[in-house]
Amino acid sequence: MQIVELMTRDPIAVGPETPLKDVAAILLEHGISGVPVIGERLEVLGVVSEADIIAKEVGPDPRVRRLIGWLLGGRYVDRQKIEARTATEAMESPAITVGAGETVAEAARLMTELGIKRLPVVDDEGVLIGIVTRTDLVRAFTRADEEIEREIRQMLLETLWLDEPGLQLSIERGEVRLAGKMRRRSD
Repeated sequence: MQIVELMTRDPIAVGPETPLKDVAAILLEHGISGVPVIGERLEVLGVVSEADIIAKEVGPDPRVRRLIGWLLGGRYVDRQKIEARTATEAMESPAITVGAGETVAEAARLMTELGIKRLPVVDDEGVLIGIVTRTDLVRAFTRADEEIEREIRQMLLETLWLDEPGLQLSIERGEVRLAGKMRRRSD
């Protein structure tokens, strides 16, 4: 399954000079946890998340300034984030993005490895065309068995070029079983 099938099109985004207070209001109003920051050509510059806004409330940790705080693993909140007033000052940059043609598996890998909750989806020129979230990826797991079977059969034919009469594919409650014998051992 490709990202284009799951992503939210025309996502909410903010400009670089959007006041951070307005970004917080947008997150609350729309019930979302982050927004892409886009430039004049709609290219993704970064992402502002709830964590970036919360950093302002945490403030600097006085333990971090001491050697013992550093040795004990005190968490450091970037001073720039604490002093941020606009989206561009608070955002994580560069943004981790994904193309519409990427697979759900690739998006899941990125989100899991990097600990992020959303990926802006861009076209070939880097222009924002959508967003995919962890919730969208979870939705992929609720697909009907028939839909999963169609996707796997298509992948077997188009990607792996396997059209074996002795190959049995069965799917029950999302669990896929592939069994049978292949004509060539390399397959």
